Amino acid sequence: MTEHIPILIVAIPMVTAICLPLVARLSPGAARAVDISGYIAVCVITVMALVRVLDTGPWHYELGGWPPPWGIEYVVDPLSGGMAVLVAFMGLLVSVYADSQRRQLPAWRSGVYDSLFMLLFSGLLGIILAGDLFNLYVFLEISSLAAYGLLSAGGNRAIVATFRYLLLGTIAATFYLLGVGYLYALTGTLNMADVTSQLPAIVGTAPFGVAVTLIVLGLAIKMAVFPLHAWQPDAYAYAPPPVTGFIAAVMSKVSAYALLRVLFFVLGAEGAAGAVIDIMGWVAVVGAVAASVMAVAQTDVRRMLAYSSVSQMGYILIGFSISNAHALTGALLLIVNHAVMKGCLFLAMGSVVWRTRAVTVDELAGMSRRLPWTMAAFTVAAISMVGFPPTAGFFSKWYLLQGAVEADAWVFAVALIVSSLLSAFYFLRAIERIYFAPVQDTHVRRARVFEVPVGMLVPVVVLGITVLLLGLFNRAIVTGVIEAALPEL
Repeated sequence: MTEHIPILIVAIPMVTAICLPLVARLSPGAARAVDISGYIAVCVITVMALVRVLDTGPWHYELGGWPPPWGIEYVVDPLSGGMAVLVAFMGLLVSVYADSQRRQLPAWRSGVYDSLFMLLFSGLLGIILAGDLFNLYVFLEISSLAAYGLLSAGGNRAIVATFRYLLLGTIAATFYLLGVGYLYALTGTLNMADVTSQLPAIVGTAPFGVAVTLIVLGLAIKMAVFPLHAWQPDAYAYAPPPVTGFIAAVMSKVSAYALLRVLFFVLGAEGAAGAVIDIMGWVAVVGAVAASVMAVAQTDVRRMLAYSSVSQMGYILIGFSISNAHALTGALLLIVNHAVMKGCLFLAMGSVVWRTRAVTVDELAGMSRRLPWTMAAFTVAAISMVGFPPTAGFFSKWYLLQGAVEADAWVFAVALIVSSLLSAFYFLRAIERIYFAPVQDTHVRRARVFEVPVGMLVPVVVLGITVLLLGLFNRAIVTGVIEAALPEL
């Protein structure tokens, strides 16, 4: 079965998603076991796939024995393998975190919730492994439809926010599909490698420019790139904490991965693709600073974290735009680091809301005395977002700044520094309230032994530790995986 690992990475969660509602009706305990087992299995086989491709090179898997470009192909290389491991790791932790909250739901609702989560998980993995542009679209829609259902589970405000996301997400999918249609009309193929082989004949044509523009716009909306981010703050603020923790951590990063894959690996950053990359950089400069300013203005911590994500997407695009080895290394390292950091921050805030109902910066006053372990993990992730060594966030920004200096892109370097200073302001403001302000008289939900249920506490602490480990061992990650994953420039 090891020869079929690429399809199993997607098939296991897909089949599990189909089975979960039925199993939950029969036995909620069995459904939880099936759910966790699915995530563990995917974690194991994604690591196996990554180890193999780092050792032997890219792994091309033909579905049904039909060779590309006519058949469907999954591709595992260092880039897609690393992203699959990241998504699998976050999916497992968030599933453990959500278990305490699932227990409070009726069996049928718990089954539907788990099924949608697993479907989202499968869709993101499908985007990562897809070897053709249309299947990438199919999995993009699978993950989006599941995300709409999960995000709307937070109540009336969440439903309104999700409806806005649905409208913009539909526009984004339409843009992407139209762009793929233009490429298909030009090349007669949807296979990524086959499109790349035909670039010399189409790269200078006007339809090629239209195709690139549409694809980039579609994926930029999915990434919540400024100024196409309007759906994100409310969706993140009002969705259930496990949903926000997972979507904020990996969904936009998978879209960033798709953008990198299409622009650099498929289109080779040539012609219109190169021009769009340059334009993205200047948009990202504005977005990184403007989103940080918006984050400073927020009183709701969840909205502050959402605008922080918009700013970080700007950092990633700056790395793509500079396009030298250091900048791309920084962008890829930031995709990994930001997933862990932002997952930790949102899950920690979910624990705060569960325990005290606090959502604003002022309401965090004295929270370190009530939730010491949760707030310790929150603080580690927050200072990493700012970029203090030796946390993971420092090294991402260091590589990006090195790339900017090497390219004499001083405006980009200044934008990175200014945005980091602004992030220091709003994160340190929150940390000051957590540790030095007197305790607020907010409603407190009782926890039996730990500050929150152990299933909620362990993933948050693990993510906080991972932030430190990613910083301390960043060089091993860069040389072992990221350098192998970089596109040829």
